[in-house]
Amino acid sequence: MNDALETGLGLYEARHPGSQGQIQGSVVVLRNSDAAILALSGGREVYQGVPSTYSDFNRATESMRQPGSAWKPIVYLAAFRRGVGLDSTVVDGPVQLGEGAEAHWISNYDGRFHGAMTARQALAESRNTVAVLLALEVGLDEMRRVARDLGITSPIPLFPSTALGASEVRLVELAGAYRAIASGVRASSHLVARVTGPQGEVLHAATGPTGTLPHAGLREIQEGLRGVILIPGGTGNVLARDDFPISVMGKTGTTNDFRDALFVGSTYGPQGITVAVRIGFDNNRTLGSGETGARAAIPIFREILLRTYAQGLVGPVPDFPDEMEAAIGMYRTRSRQTEEVRETLEAWASEPLPSLSVPSPRLRVYRPQ
Repeated sequence: MNDALETGLGLYEARHPGSQGQIQGSVVVLRNSDAAILALSGGREVYQGVPSTYSDFNRATESMRQPGSAWKPIVYLAAFRRGVGLDSTVVDGPVQLGEGAEAHWISNYDGRFHGAMTARQALAESRNTVAVLLALEVGLDEMRRVARDLGITSPIPLFPSTALGASEVRLVELAGAYRAIASGVRASSHLVARVTGPQGEVLHAATGPTGTLPHAGLREIQEGLRGVILIPGGTGNVLARDDFPISVMGKTGTTNDFRDALFVGSTYGPQGITVAVRIGFDNNRTLGSGETGARAAIPIFREILLRTYAQGLVGPVPDFPDEMEAAIGMYRTRSRQTEEVRETLEAWASEPLPSLSVPSPRLRVYRPQ
């Protein structure tokens, strides 16, 4: 895992030579069935020229950072529990928060608004305006309840910006929330399973699974996060390429001014694993324009998954349910057909109208007798 982290940070340094030895990252790997921490890296092995083998600061378990759009699945799960469907129509349009001098507008990463779209497309494309509107519709307190249900323990202020990941959390917490979504199992992350005394007595035992999540909305958020990978235009669509044969679901995160780049993803069900990756500078400076979760964090996630399953460390890759894959496939087909019709209509509309030569009618003057 450390090798994967170093490789990914090396790719970033190649794009930004001035950051050599300064960029940091952290990784958490959880077992979906019981939230056991299978691997964890709180920082790179050599930082600013100093070996950090015994560093006393763990960026995966101690650092409080904004999750950015990696928070949005919590908003969508809250909405799905309230009856919003994957194919419900939502509107990606200008959203104003506040009044007068305090007013500001919510924008999207690409600076555009796409109008009416499905909830699953909005999640896949990470549309900011839709996330804020959904959070306001279901209630910010409901969003916080869902976050608590998924294991988030950090303070969660009830502001609209929280829907976009403005509230700080630890990476291990975020990994735990995605693990709960992927497995449907409630459990607390733990590094030590059991401690015994000299006579074999149990001095400490990790709390095992404590139940399951409500069924309401769970299937929808799982399919929605799988769509982030499979739907063209999804922020994780690079993981659908043939050179990555592992089926995953997940979500990117990019914070304001590109200060942090994240990706959190899982293989399916209790037999799967969850991997959370974050990179950023300790002084919270920008990573640079365009350094999104997809560009900076996904390569690390990808290498960790490939190595983990290639070495047989966690068993075979679990399959997603056939009906889930089929539903996404049907949606992609419908979307492609709709796009083809739209392109055809736009092509017709752009063509000049033909000139018609119409003979003038003969007029007969009527004279009354």
